Amino acid sequence: MPVRTAEIAVNWLGVETTARLVEIGKFFVYVGDVLKQTVRQPMRTSLVFQQLEFIGNQSLNIILLTGFFTGAVFGLQIGGIFQIFKAEGLMGAATAKALTRELAPLMTGFLISGRVGSAMTAEIATMRVNEQIDAMEAMGVDPVNYLVVPRFIASLAIIPLLCVVFIFIGVIGAYTTGVGIFRVDVGIFIEKMTQIVNMTDIWNGLEKSAVFAVLMSLIACRYGLRASGGAKGVGVATTNSVVVSLLAILCCDVLLTYAQVKF
Repeated sequence: MPVRTAEIAVNWLGVETTARLVEIGKFFVYVGDVLKQTVRQPMRTSLVFQQLEFIGNQSLNIILLTGFFTGAVFGLQIGGIFQIFKAEGLMGAATAKALTRELAPLMTGFLISGRVGSAMTAEIATMRVNEQIDAMEAMGVDPVNYLVVPRFIASLAIIPLLCVVFIFIGVIGAYTTGVGIFRVDVGIFIEKMTQIVNMTDIWNGLEKSAVFAVLMSLIACRYGLRASGGAKGVGVATTNSVVVSLLAILCCDVLLTYAQVKF
């Protein structure tokens, strides 16, 4: 009996591993197709601008609110620690450093994945289950070129800019708590921040946000294209898309942070 159980377990493990490897291979083929279609004509400029408006303009309010409160809360936490050592003047620099290198790109990626990624998946998945994508293919229109590429280009272009907005408004939140609550001198707050935070920190954050934008858009559209099973399938695809996007962003964040620190 134990031998039979072990055989079943090994067989299940082999089947699952093979299935995951096949899925990874199909995903990389899909990524290659998206990159190839990105540089191929026609360039659907109007669709790109529609996605820029949806991803950027319609996400601005949540980025502003989250950025301000993130900076303010982080300032409160770190200001309380620095107060013990009479080093409140460094709270602006510490907050800005954390925002530029880690908090802003990660939080922006999470927010956009939850709001935009889910909407992308739901929209494309609905088209899939309603056979609109099949009709598109019958008319000779490549669904990757029409549906995925505009979302991919728009995400890569606008999400780093949203990250910059997050950094800026987050620093304002930290400034509000530092000057208003901890009575940090304005000149010291700005001086320490400009001394410690440099362009390398900002570029590192923008690099992360660009990678997160690529991951989010590709994963969201991929799950939408593979949806099946009616309305329930749309919900399942949307849920899986958001979960996988968040996990991919976290795993990639660890690798990018290690590479930036090490090299």
